[in-house]
Amino acid sequence: MSQLKTFLEKKVSQYNQPDFIESDPIQIPHLFSKKEDIEIVGFLTALIAWGKREMIIRNARKWMTLMDDSPHEFILHHKPKDLKPLRDFKHRTFQFTDTVHVLTSLQHIYQKHGGLEDLFTITPEEASPRDAIMRFRKIFFSIPYEKRTEKHVPNPEKGSASKRLHMFLRWMVRKDRAGVDLGLWRNIPPSKLSCPLDIHSGRVARRLGLLSRKQNDIKAVMALDQNLRSFDQKDPVKYDFALFGLGIFENF
Repeated sequence: MSQLKTFLEKKVSQYNQPDFIESDPIQIPHLFSKKEDIEIVGFLTALIAWGKREMIIRNARKWMTLMDDSPHEFILHHKPKDLKPLRDFKHRTFQFTDTVHVLTSLQHIYQKHGGLEDLFTITPEEASPRDAIMRFRKIFFSIPYEKRTEKHVPNPEKGSASKRLHMFLRWMVRKDRAGVDLGLWRNIPPSKLSCPLDIHSGRVARRLGLLSRKQNDIKAVMALDQNLRSFDQKDPVKYDFALFGLGIFENF
Protein backbone atom coordinates (compact mmCIF):
# COMPACT_ATOMS: atom_id res chain seq x y z
CA MET A 1 0.00 0.00 0.00
CA SER A 2 2.97 2.33 0.52
CA GLN A 3 3.69 2.22 -3.23
CA LEU A 4 0.07 3.04 -4.01
CA LYS A 5 0.11 5.96 -1.57
CA THR A 6 3.30 7.28 -3.19
CA PHE A 7 1.70 6.98 -6.62
CA LEU A 8 -1.47 8.80 -5.50
CA GLU A 9 0.49 11.55 -3.78
CA LYS A 10 2.39 12.12 -7.02
CA LYS A 11 -0.86 12.40 -8.97
CA VAL A 12 -2.36 14.77 -6.39
CA SER A 13 0.68 17.03 -6.83
CA GLN A 14 0.34 16.79 -10.61
CA TYR A 15 -3.33 17.79 -10.81
CA ASN A 16 -3.83 19.94 -7.71
CA GLN A 17 -2.32 22.93 -9.51
CA PRO A 18 -3.66 26.39 -10.42
CA ASP A 19 -3.92 25.47 -14.12
CA PHE A 20 -6.50 22.81 -13.14
CA ILE A 21 -8.94 25.67 -12.57
CA GLU A 22 -8.87 26.69 -16.24
CA SER A 23 -10.70 23.57 -17.46
CA ASP A 24 -12.84 22.77 -14.42
CA PRO A 25 -16.24 24.10 -13.25
CA ILE A 26 -14.52 25.33 -10.07
CA GLN A 27 -13.43 28.29 -12.17
CA ILE A 28 -16.94 29.78 -11.81
CA PRO A 29 -16.89 30.39 -8.02
CA HIS A 30 -13.29 31.54 -8.43
CA LEU A 31 -14.64 34.53 -10.38
CA PHE A 32 -16.18 35.99 -7.21
CA SER A 33 -14.71 37.46 -4.03
CA LYS A 34 -17.59 37.87 -1.56
CA LYS A 35 -18.01 34.80 0.66
CA GLU A 36 -21.76 34.47 0.12
CA ASP A 37 -21.39 34.90 -3.64
CA ILE A 38 -18.70 32.21 -3.78
CA GLU A 39 -20.68 29.63 -1.82
CA ILE A 40 -23.90 30.27 -3.73
CA VAL A 41 -22.11 30.13 -7.08
CA GLY A 42 -20.29 26.99 -5.99
CA PHE A 43 -23.54 25.33 -4.99
CA LEU A 44 -25.37 26.28 -8.20
CA THR A 45 -22.45 25.19 -10.36
CA ALA A 46 -22.12 21.87 -8.53
CA LEU A 47 -25.86 21.32 -8.87
CA ILE A 48 -25.59 21.22 -12.69
CA ALA A 49 -22.20 19.50 -12.78
CA TRP A 50 -23.05 16.54 -14.95
CA GLY A 51 -22.32 16.12 -18.63
CA LYS A 52 -19.50 17.69 -20.61
CA ARG A 53 -17.37 20.05 -18.56
CA GLU A 54 -17.43 22.71 -21.29
CA MET A 55 -21.23 22.73 -21.19
CA ILE A 56 -21.29 22.88 -17.39
CA ILE A 57 -18.95 25.87 -17.39
CA ARG A 58 -20.85 27.66 -20.15
CA ASN A 59 -24.25 27.16 -18.54
CA ALA A 60 -23.06 28.03 -15.05
CA ARG A 61 -21.61 31.27 -16.38
CA LYS A 62 -24.88 32.05 -18.14
CA TRP A 63 -26.81 31.43 -14.92
CA MET A 64 -24.65 33.90 -13.01
CA THR A 65 -25.04 36.51 -15.76
CA LEU A 66 -28.83 36.19 -15.57
CA MET A 67 -28.52 37.07 -11.86
CA ASP A 68 -26.50 40.19 -12.74
CA ASP A 69 -23.34 38.54 -11.39
CA SER A 70 -24.57 39.38 -7.88
CA PRO A 71 -25.97 36.03 -6.77
CA HIS A 72 -26.20 36.78 -3.05
CA GLU A 73 -28.08 40.05 -3.63
CA PHE A 74 -30.33 38.31 -6.14
CA ILE A 75 -31.06 35.43 -3.75
CA LEU A 76 -31.90 37.76 -0.86
CA HIS A 77 -34.06 40.26 -2.70
CA HIS A 78 -35.57 38.68 -5.81
CA LYS A 79 -39.33 38.72 -6.35
CA PRO A 80 -41.23 36.24 -8.56
CA LYS A 81 -41.14 38.72 -11.47
CA ASP A 82 -37.33 38.80 -11.29
CA LEU A 83 -37.22 35.10 -12.15
CA LYS A 84 -38.82 35.55 -15.57
CA PRO A 85 -35.54 36.25 -17.43
CA LEU A 86 -34.28 32.88 -16.19
CA ARG A 87 -36.74 31.14 -18.51
CA ASP A 88 -33.83 31.29 -20.97
CA PHE A 89 -31.69 29.12 -18.68
CA LYS A 90 -31.60 25.33 -18.69
CA HIS A 91 -29.04 22.57 -18.38
CA ARG A 92 -29.97 19.23 -19.87
CA THR A 93 -32.96 18.04 -17.78
CA PHE A 94 -32.63 20.98 -15.37
CA GLN A 95 -35.45 23.28 -16.46
CA PHE A 96 -37.04 26.59 -15.46
CA THR A 97 -39.27 24.90 -12.87
CA ASP A 98 -36.17 23.55 -11.14
CA THR A 99 -34.43 26.93 -11.31
CA VAL A 100 -37.38 28.63 -9.63
CA HIS A 101 -37.38 26.22 -6.71
CA VAL A 102 -33.62 26.28 -6.27
CA LEU A 103 -33.46 30.08 -6.10
CA THR A 104 -36.59 30.38 -3.95
CA SER A 105 -35.31 27.74 -1.57
CA LEU A 106 -31.92 29.45 -1.31
CA GLN A 107 -33.73 32.67 -0.45
CA HIS A 108 -35.54 30.80 2.35
CA ILE A 109 -32.23 29.30 3.55
CA TYR A 110 -30.40 32.64 3.68
CA GLN A 111 -33.32 34.50 5.26
CA LYS A 112 -34.39 31.87 7.80
CA HIS A 113 -31.53 29.39 8.37
CA GLY A 114 -28.31 31.38 8.33
CA GLY A 115 -27.11 30.33 4.88
CA LEU A 116 -25.46 27.32 3.29
CA GLU A 117 -22.51 27.00 5.63
CA ASP A 118 -24.71 26.64 8.69
CA LEU A 119 -26.82 23.93 7.07
CA PHE A 120 -23.87 21.90 5.84
CA THR A 121 -21.78 22.15 9.01
CA ILE A 122 -21.08 18.66 10.33
CA THR A 123 -21.70 18.38 14.06
CA PRO A 124 -19.17 16.65 16.36
CA GLU A 125 -21.55 13.70 16.63
CA GLU A 126 -21.62 13.15 12.87
CA ALA A 127 -18.99 10.95 11.25
CA SER A 128 -19.47 12.14 7.66
CA PRO A 129 -21.24 14.73 5.49
CA ARG A 130 -24.08 12.24 4.92
CA ASP A 131 -26.12 13.53 7.88
CA ALA A 132 -25.43 17.14 6.95
CA ILE A 133 -26.57 16.51 3.37
CA MET A 134 -29.79 14.94 4.60
CA ARG A 135 -30.36 17.86 6.99
CA PHE A 136 -29.75 20.32 4.15
CA ARG A 137 -32.08 18.40 1.85
CA LYS A 138 -34.88 18.46 4.40
CA ILE A 139 -34.71 22.25 4.65
CA PHE A 140 -34.22 22.67 0.90
CA PHE A 141 -37.52 20.90 0.23
CA SER A 142 -39.41 22.38 3.19
CA ILE A 143 -41.16 24.93 0.97
CA PRO A 144 -43.59 24.01 -1.85
CA TYR A 145 -41.95 22.44 -4.89
CA GLU A 146 -42.64 20.24 -7.88
CA LYS A 147 -41.75 16.58 -7.45
CA ARG A 148 -39.50 16.57 -10.52
CA THR A 149 -36.99 18.85 -8.79
CA GLU A 150 -36.12 16.18 -6.19
CA LYS A 151 -33.98 14.30 -8.71
CA HIS A 152 -31.59 17.24 -8.98
CA VAL A 153 -30.57 17.13 -5.31
CA PRO A 154 -28.90 13.81 -4.36
CA ASN A 155 -30.41 11.80 -1.52
CA PRO A 156 -28.00 9.58 0.46
CA GLU A 157 -30.98 8.04 2.26
CA LYS A 158 -31.85 6.39 -1.03
CA GLY A 159 -28.28 5.23 -1.59
CA SER A 160 -27.01 8.11 -3.71
CA ALA A 161 -23.26 8.71 -3.76
CA SER A 162 -24.14 12.45 -3.76
CA LYS A 163 -21.11 13.18 -5.94
CA ARG A 164 -22.02 16.78 -6.75
CA LEU A 165 -22.63 17.79 -3.14
CA HIS A 166 -19.44 16.10 -1.95
CA MET A 167 -17.59 18.00 -4.68
CA PHE A 168 -19.20 21.24 -3.52
CA LEU A 169 -18.10 20.53 0.06
CA ARG A 170 -14.55 19.84 -1.12
CA TRP A 171 -14.53 23.21 -2.88
CA MET A 172 -15.80 25.04 0.20
CA VAL A 173 -13.76 23.29 2.91
CA ARG A 174 -10.32 22.27 1.56
CA LYS A 175 -7.58 24.88 1.60
CA ASP A 176 -3.94 24.41 0.68
CA ARG A 177 -1.16 26.33 -1.01
CA ALA A 178 -2.20 25.17 -4.49
CA GLY A 179 -5.28 27.39 -4.27
CA VAL A 180 -7.59 25.21 -6.36
CA ASP A 181 -10.16 24.54 -3.64
CA LEU A 182 -11.59 27.68 -2.10
CA GLY A 183 -11.40 26.79 1.61
CA LEU A 184 -14.03 29.31 2.77
CA TRP A 185 -15.66 27.19 5.45
CA ARG A 186 -13.64 26.62 8.60
CA ASN A 187 -16.31 24.89 10.71
CA ILE A 188 -15.98 21.57 8.85
CA PRO A 189 -12.71 19.63 9.26
CA PRO A 190 -11.33 18.29 5.95
CA SER A 191 -10.87 14.95 7.72
CA LYS A 192 -14.65 14.41 7.60
CA LEU A 193 -15.09 15.06 3.88
CA SER A 194 -16.03 12.26 1.48
CA CYS A 195 -14.55 11.73 -1.95
CA PRO A 196 -16.85 12.71 -4.86
CA LEU A 197 -17.54 9.37 -6.55
CA ASP A 198 -18.62 9.12 -10.17
CA ILE A 199 -18.08 6.77 -13.10
CA HIS A 200 -14.53 8.02 -13.72
CA SER A 201 -13.19 8.08 -10.16
CA GLY A 202 -14.99 4.80 -9.45
CA ARG A 203 -13.33 3.10 -12.40
CA VAL A 204 -9.89 4.28 -11.32
CA ALA A 205 -10.49 3.34 -7.67
CA ARG A 206 -11.42 -0.20 -8.70
CA ARG A 207 -8.39 -0.57 -10.96
CA LEU A 208 -6.17 0.53 -8.08
CA GLY A 209 -7.80 -1.88 -5.64
CA LEU A 210 -9.30 0.91 -3.53
CA LEU A 211 -12.85 -0.18 -4.20
CA SER A 212 -14.46 -3.54 -4.85
CA ARG A 213 -18.14 -2.63 -4.78
CA LYS A 214 -19.53 -2.44 -8.31
CA GLN A 215 -22.16 0.25 -7.72
CA ASN A 216 -21.25 3.91 -7.32
CA ASP A 217 -23.49 4.42 -4.29
CA ILE A 218 -23.26 5.58 -0.68
CA LYS A 219 -21.79 2.24 0.43
CA ALA A 220 -19.04 2.59 -2.16
CA VAL A 221 -18.32 6.12 -0.94
CA MET A 222 -17.95 4.86 2.63
CA ALA A 223 -15.62 2.05 1.54
CA LEU A 224 -13.49 4.41 -0.55
CA ASP A 225 -13.35 6.91 2.32
CA GLN A 226 -11.99 4.26 4.64
CA ASN A 227 -9.18 3.37 2.25
CA LEU A 228 -8.26 6.98 1.49
CA ARG A 229 -8.19 7.86 5.19
CA SER A 230 -5.63 5.11 5.70
CA PHE A 231 -3.32 7.21 3.49
CA ASP A 232 -4.12 10.61 5.02
CA GLN A 233 -6.51 10.95 7.96
CA LYS A 234 -6.44 14.75 7.96
CA ASP A 235 -7.10 15.36 4.25
CA PRO A 236 -8.34 12.17 2.55
CA VAL A 237 -10.39 13.95 -0.09
CA LYS A 238 -7.29 15.45 -1.69
CA TYR A 239 -6.98 12.11 -3.50
CA ASP A 240 -10.00 13.13 -5.56
CA PHE A 241 -7.50 15.07 -7.69
CA ALA A 242 -5.57 11.86 -8.35
CA LEU A 243 -8.63 9.70 -9.12
CA PHE A 244 -10.25 12.39 -11.24
CA GLY A 245 -7.06 13.28 -13.11
CA LEU A 246 -6.25 9.67 -13.87
CA GLY A 247 -9.78 9.05 -15.10
CA ILE A 248 -10.37 12.19 -17.15
CA PHE A 249 -6.94 13.18 -18.42
CA GLU A 250 -5.19 9.82 -18.62
CA ASN A 251 -8.15 7.49 -19.29
CA PHE A 252 -6.64 5.17 -16.69
